[in-house]
Amino acid sequence: MLSTEERVALARRELERHGAVSTELLPPDILESWKRCANVQLDPRRPPPLQIEGAAVLRAARQRHELVLRFAMAEMHSLHSQIAGTNFVIAFASPDGMLLDMVADDSFRTSVHGASIRPGAVWSEARCGTNALGTASIVRRQVLVHGAEHYFPRFGGLTCVASPVFTPNGSLAGVLDASSDCRSRQEHTQALVAMAAAQIENGLFRRQHENDLLIAFHSRSEYVHTLSAGLLAVDREGRLLALNGRAKNLLQGLATPPGQRFEEIFLTPFQSFLSESRRQEGQRLEDAVGSTFVATIENLRSTEMPRRPAVSPKPALTSFVAHDPAVRAIVRQVETAAARKMPILIRGETGTGKEQLARHAHAASGRTGAFVPVNCAALPESLVEAELFGYAEGAFTGARRGGAVGLVKEADGGTLFLDEIGDMPVTLQAVLLRLLDDWTVRPIGGARTKVDVFLVSATNATLDKAILEGRFRSDLLYRLNTLEVTLPRLQDRTDFDAIVHHLLGAIDPDCEITSATIASLAAWPWPGNIRELRNMLARFTLAATDGFIDEAAVGAMIGPPPHKASGSLQDTQRARVLAVHSETAGNISETARRLGISRNTVYRALGQSRRDGP
Repeated sequence: MLSTEERVALARRELERHGAVSTELLPPDILESWKRCANVQLDPRRPPPLQIEGAAVLRAARQRHELVLRFAMAEMHSLHSQIAGTNFVIAFASPDGMLLDMVADDSFRTSVHGASIRPGAVWSEARCGTNALGTASIVRRQVLVHGAEHYFPRFGGLTCVASPVFTPNGSLAGVLDASSDCRSRQEHTQALVAMAAAQIENGLFRRQHENDLLIAFHSRSEYVHTLSAGLLAVDREGRLLALNGRAKNLLQGLATPPGQRFEEIFLTPFQSFLSESRRQEGQRLEDAVGSTFVATIENLRSTEMPRRPAVSPKPALTSFVAHDPAVRAIVRQVETAAARKMPILIRGETGTGKEQLARHAHAASGRTGAFVPVNCAALPESLVEAELFGYAEGAFTGARRGGAVGLVKEADGGTLFLDEIGDMPVTLQAVLLRLLDDWTVRPIGGARTKVDVFLVSATNATLDKAILEGRFRSDLLYRLNTLEVTLPRLQDRTDFDAIVHHLLGAIDPDCEITSATIASLAAWPWPGNIRELRNMLARFTLAATDGFIDEAAVGAMIGPPPHKASGSLQDTQRARVLAVHSETAGNISETARRLGISRNTVYRALGQSRRDGP
């Protein structure tokens, strides 16, 4: 019995010797792709040079696909945060296979494949042979290509999974791809990429029908606002305009062509449904074949307001759970400040959702430009000006052909998010202050230009202490915190159950969890806050039985919840850190990643343990 690797190796020998492959050696999608590559005369031993488009072509492509790219970038950052630290790159490509943008681990950027997977690179199947991105655009469904399944051996060190993204009318809008080296292969990545693609499609659907009535429905009320929900767009008379793929599945067996009346699908008269929706958010619907749902009209108030003149498209508000009264007040403040383009400083412990709130602020601002996150702690001091302001072609030895626009220019018309502002080197603080004086950018070797940027910053550091110690400039702080908010720790929030349902809906919409299990989880201190909870829920879904997470399964993985009598919350937190540190054979980075906390938190827990002794 041949292993998968042995079958692929045998298939490659057959391909190189005879130009054909036995059907039983490869998965069907890979086999058909190899045949297409052979038919267009691609020699597996002599790959053509990689096609990299110049800055002008890339810029034009980004403009053509601006709307879908905007939705895609939000999902790419969210997806990358779920698998960060595992040598991954997340990329989005146009329908013809050209990479429009990407989010990558530093380890991947500097790897042997980093030069091949970058904006402007064309990864169509006709150019690069069998690869997840190019092949998915042809077969129009998710594709996984692992190692030697790539047509060209030079890509054999990669594992790639790609999902096509479709417009509301069914045409291909682009392809979302997650690639890593083969050693970092993760089984759950396929599900995460598929969910991210579905989120992008739903964003496009909502945008296209923002002036129509949008009905979200599901058989379970807690899933009405998740990816599992079906979406219907109807006009004011209740005639069906469009429905998404999930809605087609939920209404299987019913005729749902455009123009179909609401009453021909559901037993409730449309006007009764409309009137009741004005009084309460969710109500029960029964379809013509007896299936029951909970449904809500997402945009009833906005569609009943007088129509305004058409304006430039703006991104839909990022989903941000804010059922807790304190968090809800913070979100209202942030939305108001964002509409006025007031600089915002977001404080909070690691994992409390600072970047998600920043993305929400960007969406609430109504700005049409990109959301550009910058990790201030990771910017190399020697390249600060080049990274922030860009450089002209030939500005220095090693400068990229065509130059680079820089992060600030990328945020022109949009939002610049300065993450970990408290860890910014002092030299970079001076550079940033000069920028804030007049918002003028001068690329190295280029001319000065004005930019229009909305600034949001975040930190988990104590900036007042940093100012006293001379590590942070007070004049910079006063420029950043026109509005300053602090997100509470997860254990201090009152909407834990809503957060669990929101995270679980994004991780695995078909997985369920009991109220008792949620209550058990709420008893934990969660030092890594929402990020740690998300990571833990992802682990639970992998071990769930029949799509169900119960208290026994949770207890088997993390033990019983702590009790106050057994020690302080700090003791419990330290015990969890020490346990995972032991599981990872003393790997600090892996311990921090699993718990969703910073490495400094791990070091503190270890240091306290050594001081306390055995």
